[in-house]
This record gives sequence, C-alpha cells and structure tokens, in this order.
Amino acid sequence: MKVFLIAGEPSGDKLGAALMAGLRHEVPGITFAGVGGPLMQAQGIDSLFAMDELSLMGIAEILPKYRHLKRRIRQTAQAVIAAQPDVLITIDSPDFCLRVARLVKAASTVRTVHYVAPTVWAWRPGRAAKMARHIDHVLALFPFEPPYMEAAGMDCDFVGHPIATEPPATQAELDALGLSGPVLVVLPGSRRSEVERLSQTFVAAIRASALPHRVVIPTLPHLAERVASLFAAVSPTLIGLDSPDAASAARARFVAMARADVALAASGTVSLELAAARTPMVVAYDMNWMSRQIISRMLRTDTVTLVNLVSETRVVPEFIGDACRPEAIGPALAEVAAHPQRQLDALDLTMTRLGQGGDAPGLRAARAVLARLPRSN
Repeated sequence: MKVFLIAGEPSGDKLGAALMAGLRHEVPGITFAGVGGPLMQAQGIDSLFAMDELSLMGIAEILPKYRHLKRRIRQTAQAVIAAQPDVLITIDSPDFCLRVARLVKAASTVRTVHYVAPTVWAWRPGRAAKMARHIDHVLALFPFEPPYMEAAGMDCDFVGHPIATEPPATQAELDALGLSGPVLVVLPGSRRSEVERLSQTFVAAIRASALPHRVVIPTLPHLAERVASLFAAVSPTLIGLDSPDAASAARARFVAMARADVALAASGTVSLELAAARTPMVVAYDMNWMSRQIISRMLRTDTVTLVNLVSETRVVPEFIGDACRPEAIGPALAEVAAHPQRQLDALDLTMTRLGQGGDAPGLRAARAVLARLPRSN
C-alpha cells in the first residue's frame, strides 16, 4: 500500500508523523511519499522539498513567494498523479494542500483525505462546500465537527485531538519550577503583536482581581525582555527562558499551567492545553477595530472558547472584542479562583470527549483512513 502525505507546518508534521506510525501499525510494509518535516521524515518520508518553504503566514510574507508556491503546488500535484497512491492525505495548511488536492482530483481518481476540519462551525461555512469538490474524507479533531462536513457531502470521522495524549506534569517537573504559594499563569499569546495589544488590559485585570497569587508567564527567549517590561507592574516570574528547543519550551509552558491555580489566557487552543493541565481559566482577547467589526459579523457561535464548545457548557468566562475590559475580567478571575469546581468538571469532560484515555489520535486516524478506502484497495 502506498500513501502520499502533505504537511506544511510543524503542527501538521506532528499530526502526520503520528498518523504514519498508526498506518504502519495497521499495515506493515506500507510505503510513504510526500512533503513533511523532520518528524514525518523520521517515519519514512523522503520530502519532495523542505517543508519550511510552506510555513508562511501573512500577506507580506506570501506575496514575494507567490509564484514559487504556485510552482510547488503544481510540482506536488504532478508527483501525486505520477505516484498513483492508494490515498492522498493533506494535513491542515489549506491554502497549499487544498490547491494540490484540486489539481489531483481534476486529473485522477486518487482518493483524497484532509486532516483537520476547517472551522466552519465558527465562521465562513461555505468553505465546507468548496472542499467537498475535491476532498472525499475529513479527519476531525473535535467531536462536533463531522455533521458539518457530512452535510457538505464528505465522509468525516472524529479521530481525537493530540492534546489528549499530553503526559501529566510529574511532581519532579512541578518541584523544579521552585514556585510556592498560589499561582496565576498568564498567557497573552505567542506573537509579539498579541502580547503588545493585550498586556495593558491583562495587567489592569490582574490588579482588579486583587488576587494574592504569584504571576507566572511562560514565554520564549526572544520575547522575554519585552514581556518582562510590559508586565513589570505585576512582577512576573518568567518560565521557559532556558529551553533549548521548541519541544522543551512547550513542555515548560505546560508544566507552568499545571502548577497554576488559575489562568488568564488569550483566546485559542490554549484553552485545551489548560484543560489538559486541569487549570481553570478566564479567556480574553481583543483585536484592532476593523478586525473586530468583520469577525463579529461573521461569527456563528456564542462562544469562541473550545472548552465551552467541546463540553457543551459556558463555564469558562470569555471577554472578546468590546468586552475585553479589565473591570470585567478582574472580578471574573477572582470568582473562578474562588469557585473552580464547575470548571474543573467541564475540563475533565472536555478531555474525555477529545479522546483522553483511549487509543492515540494517530492510530484512530489511521484506522479511519483505512476503513473508508474502497475494498479493492
């Protein structure tokens, strides 16, 4: 059996490597081709070109390389068509991957699978119908996503979220932090622009909460000086400064979350990390005025916090856009710190629903791909 996989960024490389391991477990002797990073290469892919070429974000980065990316799209599609694999699996990175799938479908009958469903439940629902023109099967990270994909005409299986496999923090890891007393972990985002935009509001909210907790902020070396300056008024302890690589930094961040009694976090997948760490939270996020107007009109849900969506509760307070004000965030933070149990129950439910304690997502994804292949394969 031959499988062609494409990933365009580190998160996709991680998903792809786990999927490849799952496929090899189910089909010994399977062969792989495609585009991937170091983790997928370790599983047996000889990448057509360096995955880093696709790890671009923002118009300013993409425009100068647009023609080159178009050539890579054509090159990759031609490689798939020439290889005639049993299945093409594209992983996230829709701007690149779905363009390749479209060319492949136009010239062949290769079955196409896309790993990570688009967030049509939140905004731009038309994306599902567009995908269905050249994607046969979707592997979803969230249990509420399959109906959206199926309604557009695609097969879809929920295969579990990788956060469900995060090992709990050990006592040795927690002790190594050297923190005493109650801890508030603050997570203002991973991009400098987010940290700059949210810091003033977060500092004011921490003060408004009147919590006696020590403020701990996981960060990266290149952001440390600026984070320390922006949050100086709350005397933060910075975590992760001596991490030798990205994986170590991510683990240090998770351990800091697990050590905390409560969290103040920017919106995003960080809420799932906090769920895995069993740390109750308040979520807050703001953006520039134009983005705020556009997104508020496009949103299709009453919450953007993934814990609320997966647990089908609304126990995580969120303050988004106009609501992102310290005088509202501070009291909510104090309330969650004082009465965490309802959230803790929702965090446990979230992790159970994401697959914690069951088969690894990579293995579940592999079985879903194999189960949907035509029997002749």
